[in-house]
Amino acid sequence: MSGQTLHWYFDFVSPFSYLQSTRLDEFAAHARVDCRPVLFAGLLAHYGNVGPAEIAPKRRWTFEHVAWLAHAHGIALTLPPMHPFVPLRLLRLSIVLGNSIEVVRRLFDFVWRDGQLPTDDAAFGRLLDEMGVTPAELEAPEVKQALRANTEAAIAAGLFGVPSSVIGGEVFWGFDATPMIVARLAGDPFFESPALRAARELPEGVQRPR
Repeated sequence: MSGQTLHWYFDFVSPFSYLQSTRLDEFAAHARVDCRPVLFAGLLAHYGNVGPAEIAPKRRWTFEHVAWLAHAHGIALTLPPMHPFVPLRLLRLSIVLGNSIEVVRRLFDFVWRDGQLPTDDAAFGRLLDEMGVTPAELEAPEVKQALRANTEAAIAAGLFGVPSSVIGGEVFWGFDATPMIVARLAGDPFFESPALRAARELPEGVQRPR
């Protein structure tokens, strides 16, 4: 592993974050992985945007695509009973437990492998018992503040969605960016190429009224 650090921003409500969580070892082979839970809804609110599950035709395609990607990559997938859902309990639980890769994976599995919801009191209570955490710990002011701070840091870093990785100030968004992230960590010369420089410097064209 080099001296690089990859900041990995995620929300448990995001199926694409779940898919990428299964690949974090590939990042960890090249860098220290710093997992940072954020409230995706906070990013959407900042940009005046809506999530893919909030646009009916896009919602259907999103979950068809997620099912295909899980199949294609050999990732276990059981969809939760409904989506979107309020992920706050899981986000706070991750913070209480230190946001390690192992913790983050277990909490993702709760939703996307086992098909459970954090709003199901019985199921979530069993998860708390498994992890050795009390409900009161999730309500600690410092836990809530840490989640707000992570979300604000994500916005300040230019993030607009999850999962997102930040490496040396460069932002990589989405599960489909996984091979690109690995290449960046491995020192692929593409990241110093004229082609990438041109992509970054492409001028903005026509703007629709907002």
